[in-house]
Amino acid sequence: MTEVRVRPPTKTAKTIPAVASIVTAAFLGSVIVTPLYSLYQEKFGFSEITLTLVYAVYAVGNVTALLLFGRISDNVGRKRVALPALGLAGGSALLFLFAQSTAWLYAGRLTIGLAVGILSGTGTAWLAEQFGPQRRTRATVTAATANLTGIAVGPLLGGLLGQYAPAPLVLPFLVYLVLLAGAAAAVARIPDERQRSGHGTGRLLVRPRIGVPRDRLRSFVTPAVTGFVTFALGGLYFALIPTIVLRDLHLANIAVSGLVVFELGAVAAVCISLGGRLRPASAMVGGLVALLPAVALVVAAQAARSLALLLLGAAVGGIAMALGYRGSLEVVNRLAPGDRRAEVTSLYFVSCFVGNSVPVIGIGVLSTVASPLTATVAFAAMVGALSVAALLWHRRDPAPG
Repeated sequence: MTEVRVRPPTKTAKTIPAVASIVTAAFLGSVIVTPLYSLYQEKFGFSEITLTLVYAVYAVGNVTALLLFGRISDNVGRKRVALPALGLAGGSALLFLFAQSTAWLYAGRLTIGLAVGILSGTGTAWLAEQFGPQRRTRATVTAATANLTGIAVGPLLGGLLGQYAPAPLVLPFLVYLVLLAGAAAAVARIPDERQRSGHGTGRLLVRPRIGVPRDRLRSFVTPAVTGFVTFALGGLYFALIPTIVLRDLHLANIAVSGLVVFELGAVAAVCISLGGRLRPASAMVGGLVALLPAVALVVAAQAARSLALLLLGAAVGGIAMALGYRGSLEVVNRLAPGDRRAEVTSLYFVSCFVGNSVPVIGIGVLSTVASPLTATVAFAAMVGALSVAALLWHRRDPAPG
């Protein structure tokens, strides 16, 4: 009888799921609170403008992390950066768990912003190294799928536990802490080839240094703008869709809000997996085009007070996010030199995170002096104008990367 030998899994096969888990955990933590905002509003009595500011302070943490720590994992190793950043994410969960006032919510959002800013750049660069230059598309698809899986699962988990489980402002964060512990344990067991091979200086450099080589800056414009508008759409859903569902659609069940945002992330994750063979530039252009009907459907849903239109908008928005995020991120990965990959991807994520927050603040401010519908229309016009501008710029530089 012939003996069949089973080859043990390679280090890469073990490492990729572990690295992907830190990206998923980071973005899950950034949105698990989305359906719970109305409960915090009821508990602490803050206004809509305060809600948008609580959400948007997250970007301050993102940008601070990327400016100060954008290249730190290039120098000291990926694992040495990832594990403390997962600890920061756990600290954010504890702040929400024991929140006694709105100030605790600001602190929690700032802390999770720092964690996501560090983990997004580190995790994306780590995955690119694991797949190697010949499999950049798979690296990008894996990173984007991990991101959007977290974005999908977080609101669904928060909404279901917040609506149907006891202790709605406690249990979601306890579950998240358990998930973080699992991700940290997985990362702790895998090798860090960058650290072991002696790449980088080994010094802890904490200083603002992110950027793009001058000869590649022109090609960086389109993916940066694509990231901005794609994450702006995400910010609308993560910050304000629960309010739209409650105020305009008159649905008090917070699980419905979680379901709408889950649909956005789930459709995006599925589309990224199915569209892996699309050329990066083609995916990016498709995402920009799909953003136009996506924001129009949100406006129509709010005006007509229609859950069906909102769900349709979430589906189209998921397609737009999948194509736009995956395509623009892969273009950036192709643009980035190997020794500056975290530096370049960090600048890309700065654009994404600013888009995720600044337009949301604008909606909150405008809704105080005009109607909420007017604010949403203005947001849709901004996203549409930037998308068209990016498409026109792309025609001048049709093959970035």
